[in-house]
Amino acid sequence: MEKEFYDRYEYARSRIREKKFLYYHFILFVVGSLFMYVANELLEYGLPTLWYKWAIVIWFFIFILHFIRVYITRRFMNKAWEQQQIEHLISKQDKKIEQLNAKINSENLK
Repeated sequence: MEKEFYDRYEYARSRIREKKFLYYHFILFVVGSLFMYVANELLEYGLPTLWYKWAIVIWFFIFILHFIRVYITRRFMNKAWEQQQIEHLISKQDKKIEQLNAKINSENLK
């Protein structure tokens, strides 16, 4: 019972850490995007190209991938999913072993 509570606690703690990092990533994205805009438009760094737009688009794409990982992928592929997959693979291996043992036993009887 205590181990189960500890496992759930650790899982919740890791999820909170992931979400916290995602929020930090978002804040850094907004501040970084503003900084790149100011550097290019107001300080005229890197003119005449609009390099900051491409940098913001690439960074936004990376942020979207991070968001998908935290809120979509991890939600469905959590510890319960992992445990279910492990049990499924173990049962498949057990069936295969039973089939091989049956085959060996039938060959020994011949």
